[in-house]
Amino acid sequence: MRQIGRAIADYDMIREGDRLLLGLSGGKDSLSLLYILNHLKSYAPIKFDLAAMTVDPEVEGFDPSHLKTYTSELGIPYFYEQQPIAKQAEEQMKNDSFCSFCSRMKRGIMYSTCRREGYNVLVLAQHLDDLAESFLMSAFRGGQLRTMKANYTNKGGDVRIIRPMVYVRERQTADFAREANLPVVPDSCPACFAMPTEREHMKQLLASEESHNKGLFKSLLTAMRPLIDRQQAE
Repeated sequence: MRQIGRAIADYDMIREGDRLLLGLSGGKDSLSLLYILNHLKSYAPIKFDLAAMTVDPEVEGFDPSHLKTYTSELGIPYFYEQQPIAKQAEEQMKNDSFCSFCSRMKRGIMYSTCRREGYNVLVLAQHLDDLAESFLMSAFRGGQLRTMKANYTNKGGDVRIIRPMVYVRERQTADFAREANLPVVPDSCPACFAMPTEREHMKQLLASEESHNKGLFKSLLTAMRPLIDRQQAE
């Protein structure tokens, strides 16, 4: 919670009167972030609204049905959209991974929901491990120094995107979700769990290096800070 609060302050993520829509897959990361932002909302010195939405890609094995009940218990508005992204990937995907295709499609649906429902900030739950993996993938495969950004505005200029967990490690969200007894959806992305991905390869590479260098992610965060702070649209 301290790391999320620090990231919000460092990158000016939440402002007076903001209306936040959080992308809720039902995994440990997005559920932990929803819980913490809902807690912060109750005592933060600024006023902001918080809602959540789930995009169902119609992948076999994905069942987020209990999230509607959970968000209702928290008193958080909830939106649910279905789209046959898996089928569309088979027909439209070219020279790309399913994860990248799915991410872009989901992002478009979330932008549309923000506009339709009047939310000006889209909240995403990627953490420091995700940023480090993206950094290596970009350098190794694309020859570029890039990673996910903390706070920026989309190309349309009407939705701001924030990532409050840029300082948080994945193992912390796993511990938090377990301790808080959050209703994590098993296999929140069955298509990703069903096959090895380039991101999984980077995850294993980082884990191996961290076993020899305990300060690895601290060093990577320092190296990535100028990239995280860039404001241009992704």
